[in-house]
Amino acid sequence: MPSENSYLTSTLKQFRYYKTLGEKTMDQIPDKALFWQHDQASNSIFTIVKHLSGNMISRWTDFLNSDGEKPNRNREAEFDNDVRTREELMKSWDQGWDCLFRALEPLKEQDLNRIVYIRAEPHSVTEAINRQLAHYPYHIGQIVFIGKMLCGDNWKSLSIPRGQSEQFNREKFSQPKS
Repeated sequence: MPSENSYLTSTLKQFRYYKTLGEKTMDQIPDKALFWQHDQASNSIFTIVKHLSGNMISRWTDFLNSDGEKPNRNREAEFDNDVRTREELMKSWDQGWDCLFRALEPLKEQDLNRIVYIRAEPHSVTEAINRQLAHYPYHIGQIVFIGKMLCGDNWKSLSIPRGQSEQFNREKFSQPKS
């Protein structure tokens, strides 16, 4: 198990944080709204989830030994709005994240310099992780933004609500340190 202050521990913590942001957003959205698209060129939350899951499954399945762009991945199909239930959406979401965590949790620090391939381009394991740690939050930010638009005044902030920073800081910093 990586040490508490290791790069691997930190990245796993970050991936879990972004997974939670996506879930807390989707929890606030009515089922039908998960499939809403601003226009034909925009992605629904479902489409973004389907793309994330497809990417995760491709990148993290056997990632130390085979190219991260698997030959059986159909990236274009990830952008089809072809599923209509929250259950299917969450199953796809969980499959992708489970694949990522199964791949990363057993890694050791000495694995970080190994070379892996994504679309035939060599990356150190660290670079491959960083690439995905930039990609997934980008899309989760889209999910959060769409969620905020759809929920409007009913949106429950995922961090410090606007206008409450001073109160948060007062409460946070007035507590005795243990």
